[in-house]
Amino acid sequence: MIPCPLCNHQAQFFLQDKKRAFYVCPHCGLVMADPKSHLRPSIEMQRYGRAQKGAKQRQLSQFLMPLLAQINLQQSGILSGLNFGRVLDQQCLQSINEAGHSVKQYDPFFAADHSVLQTTYDFVCSYKVFEHFRHPNKEWQLLSRLVKPGGWLAISTPLMTDLRHFNKWHYKNNPTHVSFYQRQTFEYLTENSEFTLLFVSQALILMQKSSGSGIKRILI
Repeated sequence: MIPCPLCNHQAQFFLQDKKRAFYVCPHCGLVMADPKSHLRPSIEMQRYGRAQKGAKQRQLSQFLMPLLAQINLQQSGILSGLNFGRVLDQQCLQSINEAGHSVKQYDPFFAADHSVLQTTYDFVCSYKVFEHFRHPNKEWQLLSRLVKPGGWLAISTPLMTDLRHFNKWHYKNNPTHVSFYQRQTFEYLTENSEFTLLFVSQALILMQKSSGSGIKRILI
């Protein structure tokens, strides 16, 4: 057994494939790769850099622009946001600016400007980044702090729907993917934080930070 890097409960051995061992936490539902199998930062940076281009950039833009429109329906006016974990291309940034909003960016490899982590935002989005978190509790605490009261946290990461199929899930085969989430995991996070879980699909988790107005918890 190893300690769960999200809730610190004891995680149990779950699966051994050809390259890595995986553990599952019975408390929060997180599945994690054995820390001994984590790639060296230099190798991860090289692999991660390839994902910053081409189709991934388009997918990130296609994730963020509708998200802004949806948040704007709930919260009118100029929005300030943080794109956490990846870097948007200039075309998408220009579209956001033309819509009257502002987005700062943080990427640990390619935009490591820690000053953007010293303020709070109307929204923080994280597109296919959570699966890279080696210390998800640390990142969760940071992201929670970055969201203003009443603000939004949007997370795109594929959710596991059935642990029995994990062995055949292609997503676990990427060696940079070390943390895998179930619906149970985000329910655990909302039950132990100021956030309300407003929407969950297989690849989108949308959460709102309490503004003290008694928002009801809705699961779709």
